[in-house]
Amino acid sequence: MVLDVIVIGSGIGGLTAAALLARYGKQVLVCESHAIAGGAAHSFKRRGFEFDSGPSFYCGLSQERPSLNPLKQVFDVLGESLQTVSYNPLGHYHFPEGTFPVYSNSEDYRDAVAKITPQGSQELAQFEKRLLSLYEGLRDIPTIALRSDWQVIPILLGNYLPSLVKLLPQLGLIQSSVGEVMDQTVRDPWVRRLIDLECFLLSGLKAQGTIAPEVAFMLGERSRAGVEYPMGGSGAIVDALVRGLKRWGGELRLNTHVEQILVESGQTIGVRLQDGEVLKAPIVISNATIWDTYTQLLRPDDLPSFYRKQSLETPAVDSFMHLHLGIRSEGLEGLTGHHVVVHNSNQDIIEPGNTCMISIPSVWDKNLAPTGHHVIHAYTLEPYSGWQRDEKYQENKKARSQPLFQALERVIPDIRERIVLELIGTPLTHSYYLRRYQGTYGPAIAAGKGQFPNCHTPIRGLYRVGDSTLPGIGVPAVAASGIFCANTLVTPQQTRDLIFGDRG
Repeated sequence: MVLDVIVIGSGIGGLTAAALLARYGKQVLVCESHAIAGGAAHSFKRRGFEFDSGPSFYCGLSQERPSLNPLKQVFDVLGESLQTVSYNPLGHYHFPEGTFPVYSNSEDYRDAVAKITPQGSQELAQFEKRLLSLYEGLRDIPTIALRSDWQVIPILLGNYLPSLVKLLPQLGLIQSSVGEVMDQTVRDPWVRRLIDLECFLLSGLKAQGTIAPEVAFMLGERSRAGVEYPMGGSGAIVDALVRGLKRWGGELRLNTHVEQILVESGQTIGVRLQDGEVLKAPIVISNATIWDTYTQLLRPDDLPSFYRKQSLETPAVDSFMHLHLGIRSEGLEGLTGHHVVVHNSNQDIIEPGNTCMISIPSVWDKNLAPTGHHVIHAYTLEPYSGWQRDEKYQENKKARSQPLFQALERVIPDIRERIVLELIGTPLTHSYYLRRYQGTYGPAIAAGKGQFPNCHTPIRGLYRVGDSTLPGIGVPAVAASGIFCANTLVTPQQTRDLIFGDRG
């Protein structure tokens, strides 16, 4: 096969770029080191339980309405779809002072806040109004139409001029942090902490570090489209992307570790695999992190020294402790699927172990667990530093996972007696299986403190996708990174044909 593009890694960003390029008619090969596709979004099975390894919260994936989710827009052009189940409330936040239900509808959400702080609820309404004005301007420009070069300008002017006009009053807000909007509208300390928490769940940073468009989209889509879970878990999303890739002639090779990106005279010419095989292609797309791409896949002299040094100094989000449990479910009727537990109000929410996220997806999809059981995925921030596989490793795993067990006891008090399967993952686990620098989930670039690297690199023919290229640590952001990269590698007319077809 004569290849046009080689994609390194089958995370959501890599699969999105590969499947779209195959849809554009390119000969595409995806090389994945792991035995399972999906990167940080893959699913895995143990003793009849099917676990999500990473993302567990989704919006806008169903067929029932126009979607602003970049991943759904990709599915549409690939001819793929997912079966989903909607739910509301979307979950519960458990603070030391009490438990708070989180509703999709913004009015219901504020009503719940009003039971705790009436003044805070009014301030939250002003905060949301400010951000939703930005959402209204952005919502009519589909991500599937965008690209990462100057040619995006005629696309926007030619197809979305009314939306651009609507956005003009919001230009300042696009570059603002959520914290700036919060400072202008919210004084109530409880609501400020709530906003910080929601930003952290979305971007890995608190309000001052999170860019306004991220939260604007989250608030707008959550209220407009609601939330849903894909039947089959995150693995179903990966399977749909792989189907789309293969449907349009692309290829995925598992257990295929890329040892080096080959560069000659500043131009990529292909890759060399761990077994010595050389694969040639004029374009290589790395779905590895910025740190892994520039230290593990390239030689130091392949990049300009200043650029390489500056890139490798990019701050990273901490890794996570993960807890995957199979439990007996008798007596747990009425259990909801998402929970966030904050242990200590006097500690920062980003303090490792203080904020714990819990997903129980078998609440919606009973096929993920044996009859009479539930699957649980709980996780919390955990630094990579200090971890090593020594004689104390197992003991340290048990100790550092205790905040997760304590969080679960807020939801299911007798959780420890119900466990039939227990798996504890550390930053070393994440780093090893997903080949990610220090097990991170991406850059921690605060709003106003620098620009996220985009898909371009100084090497001709080498591009990057994934959570090192766009703000946000969720699925929509990495899917968008794949769209931007794929569209940049074709002509604007090809993108217009893909989106509008005969309508031109």
